[in-house]
Amino acid sequence: MHSLTRYTPFMPQNVLQIHPDDNLLVALADLPQSATISFNGYTITLRQPVPAKHKFTITPIPEDGAATLYGVTVGRVTQPLLPGAMITTQNLLHHTDKPTITDQNPVWTPPDVSQFTDRTFDGYHRSDGRVGLANHWIFIPLVFCENHNLHTLREALLEQLGYTQKQTWRTMTNRMIEAVKNGDSARQIIDMQFTPESTLTSQKRLFPNIDGLKFLTHSIGCGGTREDAANLCKLFAGYINHPNVAGATVLSLGCQNAEVSAMTDALHDLNPRFDKPLYIFEQQKVGAESALIEKSLRHTMAGLIEANQITRQPAPLHHLRMGVECGGSDGFSGISANPAIGHAADMLVALGGAVILGEFPELAGTEQEIIDRCVDRLSAEKFLSIMDAYEARALAVGSGFDQNPSPGNIADGLITDAIKSAGAVRKGGSSPITDVLDYTEPSTRPGLNLLCTPGGDVESTTALVGSGANIICFSTGMGTPTGNAVAPVLKIATNSDVAVRMPDVIDIDAGPIIHGTSTIPQIAHQILESTISAASGRYIPKAVALGQDDFIPWKRGVSL
Repeated sequence: MHSLTRYTPFMPQNVLQIHPDDNLLVALADLPQSATISFNGYTITLRQPVPAKHKFTITPIPEDGAATLYGVTVGRVTQPLLPGAMITTQNLLHHTDKPTITDQNPVWTPPDVSQFTDRTFDGYHRSDGRVGLANHWIFIPLVFCENHNLHTLREALLEQLGYTQKQTWRTMTNRMIEAVKNGDSARQIIDMQFTPESTLTSQKRLFPNIDGLKFLTHSIGCGGTREDAANLCKLFAGYINHPNVAGATVLSLGCQNAEVSAMTDALHDLNPRFDKPLYIFEQQKVGAESALIEKSLRHTMAGLIEANQITRQPAPLHHLRMGVECGGSDGFSGISANPAIGHAADMLVALGGAVILGEFPELAGTEQEIIDRCVDRLSAEKFLSIMDAYEARALAVGSGFDQNPSPGNIADGLITDAIKSAGAVRKGGSSPITDVLDYTEPSTRPGLNLLCTPGGDVESTTALVGSGANIICFSTGMGTPTGNAVAPVLKIATNSDVAVRMPDVIDIDAGPIIHGTSTIPQIAHQILESTISAASGRYIPKAVALGQDDFIPWKRGVSL
């Protein structure tokens, strides 16, 4: 039987060995050239300065030898490396071991969740038995041609219904306008002193039980492949059916690839008993733009009256469906925030909830671990099939999973995609994988679900929510102001520097794990507590407060 374990890292003198089989160490602080590291019977002299988050060799590695991190191959070296050599893009290329499918069944020891067993959150109970963490009304354009009309509806409704967030930056703009009128120079404008009177204030809402009006504009719906149009319709069906959504207003032009019938068919497939208010208007049938806006406003107002009748009520924690995501990753992501999120994910699974892990390009190199954690052979085969098809598409356009790390990732120690992946998969914890889903497929089973999404954090977050995640736990090492229009997004910093530098973006600091002043389970408890508070509407995540309503569908095909 395959046993799923949580690694206990070994951390002496500002370095970290993540797994006992690793031949690389991670620098937890800037280490100078010629520094001597005593480790596990080895004396290692650094051959150049090693910045924090970067890796260096423990033992000699011959040319074309494997570099290992997290217990897996993360690349092959292009030249012989002596102990103390820093890993760089010049001496290490992306490489992974070929996985094999076995019939082993995963054996898992869940974490202790006794203190959470009887806990509840306050959510919106839907007629199909699911529970929403918010009660949003969404506006959807089936094609980019309708974005303008959504902007018109936004201008007509947001401020009047009390959903605009008044920012004091308008006051600053007015002061600068007066300064320009008074003849102040450009330098005087730049040096002008200004202290915001307040950050954000909200008007009184006409509908107190409607948490937000969300406008999901996008740039596709026509001109691309039929596959992209079909996926867009399925994605929108997932959002309309989402438990965090109270109802929807949909605008269609009438001649686009993303047809109304395709979306309504997808919605029926998802939920044959769908009963939330849904209004669909086709501009080419309605006629004048003014008539379209008028009909949309009348029906939306009627729908809001109906949707406002529901109130928050207690619900057990197994109704939580947590999406796990990362963006702006750094060399600490895989050893602080990601494993802390993963431990929180394990706790939620142990409580009967669900977790969705995406970003398939950032699973490259961890395929064997994923396969060994699948509850059946069918799931393992589906996972490998989707991975192979995805990479084949990337290679067909001159790319590949090896090109996933961004310049920022590389600068912060994620030299190969396999290094990035080995740390990224930690967000999924250690529980068995109960389901494998392709893009837009709904998550319906408790436990850990895999969902095929791209590595781009906004596209991936959009997909996680479309497949049913009702809250997102998002790790970031460099600071990413990403949110979602429908699901609250909690940001967990991998290091304390970014948490201090970007306090309006970060909800939880996992940096104390690096300092040794806190443990992964302690930060995981903090993440789960914050998840419960956000689910109940008692805590407003920073991304929500900033109005980060990001929404980017995944365009898998080419433009025609």
